[in-house]
Amino acid sequence: MRLVSFGPAGAERPGVLDGERVIDVCAVDPALPTRVRAILAAGALDAVARAARRAPSRHVVPRADVRLGPPVTDPAKIVCLGRNYPAHAAEQDREPPPWPLLFAKTPNALCGDGDVVAWPAGVEELDWEVELAFVVGRRARRVPRSHAREVVAGYTVFIDLSARDLQRREKQWYRAKSFDGAAPMGPALVTADEVPDPHDLAIALDVDGETMQSSRTGEMVFDVDAIVEHVTATITLEPGDVVATGTPAGVGAFRHPPRFLAPGSRVSARIEHLGELTVTIGGRETA
Repeated sequence: MRLVSFGPAGAERPGVLDGERVIDVCAVDPALPTRVRAILAAGALDAVARAARRAPSRHVVPRADVRLGPPVTDPAKIVCLGRNYPAHAAEQDREPPPWPLLFAKTPNALCGDGDVVAWPAGVEELDWEVELAFVVGRRARRVPRSHAREVVAGYTVFIDLSARDLQRREKQWYRAKSFDGAAPMGPALVTADEVPDPHDLAIALDVDGETMQSSRTGEMVFDVDAIVEHVTATITLEPGDVVATGTPAGVGAFRHPPRFLAPGSRVSARIEHLGELTVTIGGRETA
């Protein structure tokens, strides 16, 4: 099943993406929670699937007619990993970390497929990173890797946009990684039952039609199971929390010479079986 949140920003509602159609499951079953995060917390995925199967045509709209926001619009946490692909570490002339290197992005950074990301004021070096993300399906604390998949609701495409000049100048990454729109996610949350092996997926990113990153998720240093075990050893994950698993080589900052996005750049990230996520970089904001 492919869960989406569709509608205007700030007013999205849950749906199921069926090919080129979006099913308004809350219109079919008004008892369903009205946000994907709440659906996960309630353990209501089966109820959503039933609603999708019996949806009359009046509750189905063409995908082209609606905006798809981030599949989870209101996660409590967005946990990210750094240098989780050996080639990405190597392009920085660094070794992969001995344990998962964690940082956070904030929920205000989320945006959806087709959205325009405003260029943040005071930034000159805006970079791209494609990542596989997973979404937590139930409360998870001290989960051993042997049971890690039990807490994963599904997978989605994630773009970690980064203000490299802020990151370099301020040393810690909070502001550089969390400006508005810095975390495009989507187009759908593909439930875990449809992704039998998240470590065998092609992953790539294009800028204005030119491929900048191309790899496979099996290249990750720390796989999904190890990440769940490491994070939940000290951080309780809740339903709807997002974990982005790191990016492969090919980002702009470590090219020779460095290459960055520009106003008007079109960034398209794709992961096998999960779909394609595209955003456009908008004009520069003024301070």
